[in-house]
Amino acid sequence: MSAAYEWKAKWIGAGRLESSLPLLRREFTVDQPVTSAAAYVCGLGHFEMRMNGSPVTDYVLEPGWTDYNKTCLYKVYDITSYLREGSNAVGVMLGNGFYRVLGGRYAKYVGSFGDPKLILQIELTYANGSTQTICSDEHWNTADGPILFSCIYGGEDYDATQELSGWDCPGFSTDDWPHAILVEAPAGQLVEQSFPSNKIMERLPAVSIVVHKTGVIVCDFGQNVSGWVNIQLQGPRGSTVKLIPGELLHSDGTVSQQWTGSPTSYSYTMKGDGVEQWHPRFTYTGFRYMQVEGACHVHTDTIPDWANMPQLLDIQAEMIYPDVNVTGAFECSNPLLNGIHAIVNRAILSNMKSVMTDCPHREKLGWLEEVHLMGPSIMYNYDVSALYSKIVADMGHAQLENGLVPDIAPEFVVFENGFRDSPEWGSAYILAAWYTYKWYRDEELLERHYEGMKRYVSYLRDRAANGLFNEGLGDWCDVGPKSRDGFPQNTPISLTATAIYYYDVTTMQAIATVLGYQADADAFQELAAVIHADFQREFYDEKTGTYATGSQTSLAMPLAVGLVPVHLQEQTLSQLLQDIRSRGNSMTGGDVGFRFLLMALTRYHQSDVVMDMLTRTEHPSYGYQIEHGATTLTELWNGPTEGLSQNHFMLGHAEEWLYAGLAGIRIAYDSHDTELLAYRVQPVQGVDWVKAHHDLPEGRAAMQWRNTESYLHVDVTVPPQLTATLALPAATRADIEEAGQTEEYWTNITFQHQDETGYHVYKVGSGSYAFIIKLPMQGEV
Repeated sequence: MSAAYEWKAKWIGAGRLESSLPLLRREFTVDQPVTSAAAYVCGLGHFEMRMNGSPVTDYVLEPGWTDYNKTCLYKVYDITSYLREGSNAVGVMLGNGFYRVLGGRYAKYVGSFGDPKLILQIELTYANGSTQTICSDEHWNTADGPILFSCIYGGEDYDATQELSGWDCPGFSTDDWPHAILVEAPAGQLVEQSFPSNKIMERLPAVSIVVHKTGVIVCDFGQNVSGWVNIQLQGPRGSTVKLIPGELLHSDGTVSQQWTGSPTSYSYTMKGDGVEQWHPRFTYTGFRYMQVEGACHVHTDTIPDWANMPQLLDIQAEMIYPDVNVTGAFECSNPLLNGIHAIVNRAILSNMKSVMTDCPHREKLGWLEEVHLMGPSIMYNYDVSALYSKIVADMGHAQLENGLVPDIAPEFVVFENGFRDSPEWGSAYILAAWYTYKWYRDEELLERHYEGMKRYVSYLRDRAANGLFNEGLGDWCDVGPKSRDGFPQNTPISLTATAIYYYDVTTMQAIATVLGYQADADAFQELAAVIHADFQREFYDEKTGTYATGSQTSLAMPLAVGLVPVHLQEQTLSQLLQDIRSRGNSMTGGDVGFRFLLMALTRYHQSDVVMDMLTRTEHPSYGYQIEHGATTLTELWNGPTEGLSQNHFMLGHAEEWLYAGLAGIRIAYDSHDTELLAYRVQPVQGVDWVKAHHDLPEGRAAMQWRNTESYLHVDVTVPPQLTATLALPAATRADIEEAGQTEEYWTNITFQHQDETGYHVYKVGSGSYAFIIKLPMQGEV
């Protein structure tokens, strides 16, 4: 049912939206046994479908958001168990979501694709083989619902006095309900949603509740989350409780919204018939604290007239993200590294919705640079194959006729200059598709978007002056004297833009090769050679022997993507290491550069340097954030001390190193890699043991190593159907045993060579292996 002409149902709406969001309902009769029943439904912007008084799913914020002029997603629900013989009722609540952003409170932008609307089709199959179809049409009824205000940014207001009890049950009188009206279909094609839906995945109780003298209640959930709160109240009819979310507190202990978008609030008006429970339906936000106004806490009587106010009986934070499979785990002996792993993952999940957002409150937009920069970090931990396929499709839909891929997708708002046209952002179209292929073997994704990716390279080639770029956002939020200036302070924008352009072209060469387009692959190879020469001419200074400004990003990015000639690699790496060490192991790279810094250090086997960088606790560092109370990765390195968003997953690139560098499980995504999977054991000071795994489509890849005074114990698992390279540190091959045997007795393990660092490299077939490596005694060579 993916094509519009296959639908018998019609698009319907309320025809009026003066005071509240609409309810839509229809009754139908089932007069014989049903063997199966499926509902096909799209409600824009969001919907909640109910059958005979119950919701048909526990998914929320349905359907996922898209560019509604290109694609509108529908969901399919099995509703067999909700039906009963006789009369049945279907009811739908509609919400605005990103389809209709009207403002009224805080909003990043204001814009609308149209009024809320619904298309719904129920297919019944009876025991005798006959079928019946129930469709949305002008015979449905509609009424104003209890949601008076709903904005994806600004919050939601719910008036329980306007609830219509039983409206979604059979037998409800619709005498005063007008008929729905037929409305124009959205421009986008109806397509079944194929990626996991959002769901309440975690519930967190308040770890502290403080009642201020003014009566304001501040609830702390101990953890930054993305979602909403679920409250239990009891109180007089018509009284209203207001909820104000925030990530930080003012000095007086009340909630601050300085960096999360103000004003944002939620309200609930009591119906007054006992204990009432409520949570928002069609919006979400990021918060750690929730300020409750207009209620008293059940365990306090500090308010003189508390008996006449609603009582807050319970409050929980409900964290919402897609129901994706967890595909990885990491743990080590170093508490700080485990803490980094935790805050990065909490930020990833907080920003994982129908797109990967920059933050769950202030913008909620699909800024694209992190889709590729954080792609490996995300993919090590979660199965995002379907979500990334959708995000790549969003980029394809957002692509302009001239080939430009804008910085955000879906492009709900059009920005200007580098905020719309920055190669480090638009390159996600190519790089995210490539990573998705390497992680999930999705060759069809490459094929579907191949022409679009070629058009983007053509756009970059046409825009480049002498093979170079001078526009874009560059190494956004790098570390310099200006603590809150997003634009790069250390590295020319032209360097990062040109380097990513080169990375795009070499990746396109690999993609063309995979798809069998050899002529294109040859052309991309030739273009890459031209860019390489132009880059070297423009940025390498023969007098100083360094690239551009000599910043960490200026040195690391060309090293990481292969722009440094072989004869200059050692000196460039030496300069990079010297800069890091001279700063007390502090990084200066920003949103873009930090990822490539870690890539370069990993590529050249500098795990000891990475370890020293990551375990710092002075600013700028992850440790500084954690020591100052961050529970999710923050927008800037200063964490909670100076504000800005407390829930950005940018700069979380250490997560990739924890898996690929420290644990030594590397998914080989570089175009020059010959094996998909490469293991490398790199013991570092400060870590006694590491345990990690990642689930690939073929099975589990696992690594566990433990460093004692005399031996290094290494357990490796290679998934079925795969081979891998395994690099082991040892003075000689005779110092390595597997399952208690020396090399001449091994099976399925073949020695390849000794690399430039002295590691012994083997080719290993699928299976599990237990190595013991004798370590040199102190003073031995």
